[in-house]
Amino acid sequence: MIQILRDQTLDLHEAIFKAFDRFDEHLYEFSLGVGPDDRSAVYSLPAEVEFSGLEEEMAGDVRTTTIDSMGLEVGRAFGYRFDFGDDWLHQIDVTGIDGYSGKGKYPKITKKVEQSPPQYPDENNE
Repeated sequence: MIQILRDQTLDLHEAIFKAFDRFDEHLYEFSLGVGPDDRSAVYSLPAEVEFSGLEEEMAGDVRTTTIDSMGLEVGRAFGYRFDFGDDWLHQIDVTGIDGYSGKGKYPKITKKVEQSPPQYPDENNE
């Protein structure tokens, strides 16, 4: 479980990266459409080059889009995609929204349920 403040940007990526014990950075995006797989509203880093065939327009920049500006509500789910080659897809469930931030640095990992899968498959098992 990760807690993030309303006025923080989608640096939520950093907390997810840490929560899953990742070590190698890759591109990532958040999608906030009708469901977690709906890419009609994509939040990512701006592309430095244009890709042919990719007419998708960004809904926002992860560096400036705040959690509060996304209009999230309890029960809402949205998607997080990490490493466009290996395509790690995650569903983020909004389980609570409150104004109290408590002490400490945010975003904050408050609970891990299971051991994280390895970022890359073990070459010996292929």
